[in-house]
Amino acid sequence: MTPAALARLHALCFTFPRPWSETEFASLLGGTGAFMVSDPQGFALGRAIAGEAELLTIAVAPCARRQGLGRRLLDRFVAEARQLGCSTVFLEVATDNAVALTLYRAAGFAECGRRAGYYTGPDKRKTDALVLSCVLGEALPEI
Repeated sequence: MTPAALARLHALCFTFPRPWSETEFASLLGGTGAFMVSDPQGFALGRAIAGEAELLTIAVAPCARRQGLGRRLLDRFVAEARQLGCSTVFLEVATDNAVALTLYRAAGFAECGRRAGYYTGPDKRKTDALVLSCVLGEALPEI
C-alpha cells in the first residue's frame, strides 16, 4: 500500500485520534525499523528496534470489520516481529476502545502501563492510554 492509500484507509477508520496524513505515513515507512503487514482492506504498521516491536496503528476498513481481518493482521504483525528478532511487542490503546482491547487481550497482550490523560478528545475530555505488551516467546492463543 502506498502512503496515500494508507492515509485514505486510516481516515475511514479514525476520527479520534485524528487520522494520519500521507506525509506522516511516508515518514514512518522511511524510518528506522519500520515494517507493515497489509491486506487490501487493512494494515498494521509498526517498527522494530533493539529487539522490541511497537504496533503504531492497525486499521480495518469499516466494510471488512467483524470478519477476523484485524486478528489476522495482528497475528501477521507479531509473526513479522518475531522474524525481525523481537522478543516483545508493545502497543497503546485508549481505555475506552473496547473493541481494540478485546482483540489485543484475545491475542495475548496484557497491560504493562498506563498513560493518564494521554488522549484529548474533540470535546477536550482526557482519556487514559493503556500500554499493552506481548512476550513473543509464548504461543499466541488461537481464535
